[in-house]
Amino acid sequence: MKSFKLALLAVALATSSIAMAQDGKAALIKQFIDLQRPGIESLARGLVQQSSASIAQAGSQYLQTQVPPEKREAAAKAADAELKKYFDGAFPIVRDKALQVAPAALGPILEQNLSEDELRQLVAWISSPLAKKYQDLNPKLQTALGEKVVAETRASIEPKLSLLGPAVAKALGAPPPAAPAKAPAPAKK
Repeated sequence: MKSFKLALLAVALATSSIAMAQDGKAALIKQFIDLQRPGIESLARGLVQQSSASIAQAGSQYLQTQVPPEKREAAAKAADAELKKYFDGAFPIVRDKALQVAPAALGPILEQNLSEDELRQLVAWISSPLAKKYQDLNPKLQTALGEKVVAETRASIEPKLSLLGPAVAKALGAPPPAAPAKAPAPAKK
């Protein structure tokens, strides 16, 4: 009877330790996700901007090719106002949903792939002044790399890009574009 009580106590302690470890891991995952809020909000911002990018691009092309020059500035301002109105209405919806679903989307991946000690280290790193400095510096790093890649590939990409518009137009049976396209500028973050 005594050994049964000891075995039962050992199982209870082991279960309690596992539950406490899972609670510790869950708390670390929550802390990690809370620290990622700016990144989650940035993701939401990018999704909203991306969702309207083709409309903005088509509007810009239409503006340049179909709107008389004397009316372009006013039309551009009106179109920009509509794009801003869309963003201002859509961003809070997407941001709030992203923040709401982040624990369910990210939690299981973190739970399955990182130990409690690794989560503790990750949270410590993300909370560190060096990580914050790196996050602030990262957009400059991306811009510098993007500018360098564009500068180094422009000569080989622009001829290909200038052939793309007419080739796509021909494939679609449409008239060729008025002017050749230019290589994209590096993305600014």
